[in-house]
Amino acid sequence: MKILLLGSGGREHALAWKITQSAHDPELFIAPGNAGTAHCGANVALDPLDFEAVKAFCLEERVNMLIVGPEEPLVRGIYDFFAADPALASIAVIGPSQKAAQLEGSKAFAKEFMMRHGIPTAAYKEFSLTNYEEGVAYLQSHPTPIVLKADGLAAGKGVIIAHNPVEAMAEYELMLQQAKFGDAGNKVVVEEFLHGLELSVFVMTDGKDYVLLPEAKDYKRVGEGDKGLNTGGMGAVSPVPFADAVFMEKVRTRIIEPTIRGIWEEGLVYKGFVFFGLISVDNEPFVIEYNCRMGDPETEVVIPRLKNDIIDLFQATHEGRLAGQTIECDPRVATTVMAVSKGYPGHYDKGFEIEGLDVLDEDDVHVFHAGTVSRNGKILTNGGRVLAVTAYGPNITAAAARSVKVLEFIHYAGITYRRDIGYEFP
Repeated sequence: MKILLLGSGGREHALAWKITQSAHDPELFIAPGNAGTAHCGANVALDPLDFEAVKAFCLEERVNMLIVGPEEPLVRGIYDFFAADPALASIAVIGPSQKAAQLEGSKAFAKEFMMRHGIPTAAYKEFSLTNYEEGVAYLQSHPTPIVLKADGLAAGKGVIIAHNPVEAMAEYELMLQQAKFGDAGNKVVVEEFLHGLELSVFVMTDGKDYVLLPEAKDYKRVGEGDKGLNTGGMGAVSPVPFADAVFMEKVRTRIIEPTIRGIWEEGLVYKGFVFFGLISVDNEPFVIEYNCRMGDPETEVVIPRLKNDIIDLFQATHEGRLAGQTIECDPRVATTVMAVSKGYPGHYDKGFEIEGLDVLDEDDVHVFHAGTVSRNGKILTNGGRVLAVTAYGPNITAAAARSVKVLEFIHYAGITYRRDIGYEFP
C-alpha cells in the first residue's frame, strides 16, 4: 500500500509515526513534510494546495490512499477534486467533502448547522457590511466580554475576545471595514462569551457511524499561567481529568451523535476526523467550534495513546465500516510540551541549528517535529512552533515533568517553552 500524507507540522509527524507502525507496512510519502517526517517515509516537495501537482504525483507513484492533515486543502475541495476525476476516484481520501468542510471553513455555516440539529452552543448573531449598523447597535447593547469570529479561515487568528465595548467596536470595525482578516472576515459571527473549561474531543467518521478517540486539552497562551498572546498551541494533555464518564456521556448524546446524524441526514460526504472544540460550563458541554481535521498539538498526545492500527481505521472509514470498530487506548497519561522560536507568535527568525536530538533514546518519549528542516546534515528551525516533546506517565504531573526534562537537553538559539503544561491538574 502506498500512502500520501499532506502537511508539514507536528500533527503530520505524529500521524506519520503512527502509520509506520501499521501491520500493512505502507510505503509513505509526506508532502512537504519536515525533518522529522523524513524518518517515517519520503518527503516530497509538493504544495498541498496545488491539486494538479498532487494528482500527478499520485498517478505517477500509484498512491492508494491520501490523508489530508491541514484544513485548507479540505476547505478548498481536495476530496471533491479526487472524487470527480476518474483517474483518481479509486484513491481513498481521508477527509470531508468541500461542503462538509464548511463546518470549519465557515463559522456561520457551523452555527446554523448546530441550530438545525439542537446542538448546544453559545448564542450568536451574524453581521456583514450589509447590516453593519445593526451589528453596531447589537455590540453597544451586549454585555462584555463578547466573542467576535471571522467567518472564514484566518490561520487560527480570527477569534477575538473583547473585554469592553470600546474594544468590541474597534475589532468589529477592523474586521468588516478594514478587512483585518481579508476575505475571511467578510462576515463576522458575534457570540456570547462562555465561562468554563475547554477541551478537544475527536472522532473518526465514515459519514454515518463514528469511533471516539482519546480527548485532549491544549494550552493556547504563550506564557506560563495561561498569560500572554494566543498561539497555535504550546502543549496538550490527554486524558482530561474533568472529562469523566458522566460528562463524556453528555458529549456523546448531546453533541457527537446529533452532529454525525446531521451530517448523514443532510447528505454531507464525510470520511475523516471531526474535531469538537468544547467548553464545560458547570459540567454541561457546549460546542465552541468544529474542525474538519485533527488538532495540533492535540494530535501529539491523542495519536500516541491510540493502540489501534491506524490504517485499519482509515480503511474502515473509507469503506463505511466504522460501526464494527473498537478503539483501544493506552491507559497512561500523555503530555506534550511545544518548543517555539523566540518572539513567537509575533516575529521570529528561522534557520537555527537544533542540537540534542541525537541523545534521545527513550521508549516513553517522542519528539515530533513541527517547524524543522534538514540542510547539509543539520536540522534547523523552520517555523514558530519547532518541536513537540511527548511523554507518558502515570499522571499529568509526572508526564509533563518528563517532557520538560527531555527539552532541557535540546538546544537552539532562542528556544522557548512552557514548564507548566497541565498545571491545573495536580
